[in-house]
Amino acid sequence: PTNDATYPLASIVRFNFPARGDMPPVTLHWYDGGLKPERPEEMGDLPNPLGNNGPTIYVGDKGKMLNNKLIPEARDREYERPPKTIPRSIGHYKEWTEACKGGEPAGANFEISSLITEVLLLGNISIKTGRKLYWDGPNMTVTNVPEVNQFMHREYRPGWSLQG
Repeated sequence: PTNDATYPLASIVRFNFPARGDMPPVTLHWYDGGLKPERPEEMGDLPNPLGNNGPTIYVGDKGKMLNNKLIPEARDREYERPPKTIPRSIGHYKEWTEACKGGEPAGANFEISSLITEVLLLGNISIKTGRKLYWDGPNMTVTNVPEVNQFMHREYRPGWSLQG
């Protein structure tokens, strides 16, 4: 639980995403404020990447991956990488300015980043209320704790309203 003025110094939030089509369900564990997951035993004697910024750890049915490195190290060496089919980034800020000028959409475009932001803000609301929340994304509504829906929208000051 938090107070109305601040969020906690650190938190761990679990998000469960249901299966979609032929993709399996996914669980995401979010750590912040210096909290970190346990060091995967598959790392063996590898240097600790769980430093200040820590890696993203993917846990799958066949192993684990730290950012872009499979562990254990032997698994990473034997993995045959697919051909590069996605254009390489010219840099986050340059992509953004080129998109603003009418170029290709940025790799970190709002269509994608808005969905990530929606998920993480929902985690903040769960922390604030101390409740497990069930989210209906298309309707932008929490279905199991209706009183938290007050945090999903805000009234804008005159002259600052959004259309759409």
